[in-house]
Amino acid sequence: MNPRESTKLGRTELTVTRFGLGTAPLGGLFEAVGESEGVGIVERAWEVGIRSFDTAPLYGHGLAEQRLGKVLKPKPRDEFTLASKVGRLLRADVPPEPGQQYRGVPPVNPMFDFSYDGVMRSLEESLERLGLDRIDILHIHDPDDHYDEALAGAYRALDSLRSEGVIGAVGAGMNQAEMLTRFAREGDFDCFLLAGRYTLLDQIALKELLPECVERGISIIAGGVYNSGILADPKPGAHYNYQTAPAELLQRAQQIRDVCNRHHVPLKAAAMQFPLGHPAVDCVVVGCRSTAQLDESLKMFEVDIPAALWEELKAERLLPPEAPTP
Repeated sequence: MNPRESTKLGRTELTVTRFGLGTAPLGGLFEAVGESEGVGIVERAWEVGIRSFDTAPLYGHGLAEQRLGKVLKPKPRDEFTLASKVGRLLRADVPPEPGQQYRGVPPVNPMFDFSYDGVMRSLEESLERLGLDRIDILHIHDPDDHYDEALAGAYRALDSLRSEGVIGAVGAGMNQAEMLTRFAREGDFDCFLLAGRYTLLDQIALKELLPECVERGISIIAGGVYNSGILADPKPGAHYNYQTAPAELLQRAQQIRDVCNRHHVPLKAAAMQFPLGHPAVDCVVVGCRSTAQLDESLKMFEVDIPAALWEELKAERLLPPEAPTP
């Protein structure tokens, strides 16, 4: 696959490259990333032709947006597509989130706010951190316990911003498929950032969400393709969904790896390319914490995968027979 290939995002006028750069790792997810390394990752992505970027106030508590903006500010604005998120404001006077996972971050903490006014403040503050005058896609971020407020407040604000031409697409970004399916049915969404729920190991979105998106012309941006690491290296102690993977999932991931090995295809390559086989999926977003990791990810994206690999995964019942493949 060509990571630089550009495609239209659902029904919108926006375009995305098939490979998008995710910025949670360069914001210090799990371990701090230095300024030069963080900025260098974005520079490298631009240099090799990547034009889709995904960020959020949560990522590095503003650090990811700042680093992304440093690189993108001098670039021609119409040559890239930028997504950020709403639903958390960064404030110095709030306690850390339970299980706070970002390291080396500014002295502010995120607080949930899915209100109409909160979204307007969030956009203004994101633009200030980025140093840009426009964000193309805004996702409602992790509204798992705030559905009603997210629909009545955040969605209404984003819908208004879209109708005024301030943003080009309204989305939601979540680690679950069920609530995104509700959003698809109850709102007018352009795209969803679906993390970890349509992968080689987890196809829960295949049942309801993806058919709904195809029917409504909603674009899926697939994230979390390694399911927190288990599909990068399925060894004992590997993480799935940010926790140590259960034994049965680890065994399944190892069986998938063994099939890949028989076809001389790296597991990472199959994991990265698999979601793009579905007609609802336009882009895969991958986070990288170093330029070397970015280069490896791009290499995996370009690996030629024989149809026989997907056929064997289905024959071994490691993929559902109805799952479309690249």
